[in-house]
Amino acid sequence: MSKANATMTADTNSFTFASIGDLHVKDDQPDSLRELFGEVSKRAGALVLCGDLTDTGTPAQAEILSKELRACTIPVIGVLGNHDYESGHADQVRRILCDAGVRLLDGHAAEVNGVAFIGVKGFAGGFGPRMLSSFGEPAIKTFVAEAMNEAMRLENIMRTVKSERAVVVLHYAPIAETVEGEPLEIYPFLGCSRLAETIDRFKVSAVVHGHAHRGRYEGRTPAGAPVYNVARHVQKPSGLPYALISV
Repeated sequence: MSKANATMTADTNSFTFASIGDLHVKDDQPDSLRELFGEVSKRAGALVLCGDLTDTGTPAQAEILSKELRACTIPVIGVLGNHDYESGHADQVRRILCDAGVRLLDGHAAEVNGVAFIGVKGFAGGFGPRMLSSFGEPAIKTFVAEAMNEAMRLENIMRTVKSERAVVVLHYAPIAETVEGEPLEIYPFLGCSRLAETIDRFKVSAVVHGHAHRGRYEGRTPAGAPVYNVARHVQKPSGLPYALISV
């Protein structure tokens, strides 16, 4: 599979998608996203949303976003984030967005122009040798089991993908490199290396995630897969609030 570039490419065999995370749409959303979605539709072949699409996970916020997405004329693919679960209405949020045409992955894959987009939310747990282990109190074991379950769901779907190009879509970060800039104390809550361990068992063209608003744009998994933090407030090479990635 080809490596991803952060800019448009002249290669006619490449596919360019836009990706953004952490829209945090509110009940009294101050700014319309329609202009952004319309602009994206002219620049990319698909829009990939990396979670925290709503601010507190209410159906009303999902309805606002679904109306804004009418300005998007390209396929929209995404995963939910932790904020989308906050109010206990994740199923309704999911249904509203799916009814609006969003392909929410959640352990599934969607193919656009020969590129397979594979997604799960992911979970926390920390990175490298300091990753939280399943030891001690039942609550800790439950926490670690959630991280392991998300990694397993990602692996299960990746095993079924036959496309030459694959893009992994997450909310939580799979590596520490793209959360650099956040306070060290919260690193364990921003992602988990178990996701990278799974990704590195396969050939992956690119990985996109959000969640770390103050993180870095670009990094790589231990095996070299390019990882992009596309959270809305992360500075990107293009200067735009979204990333343009070609695979």
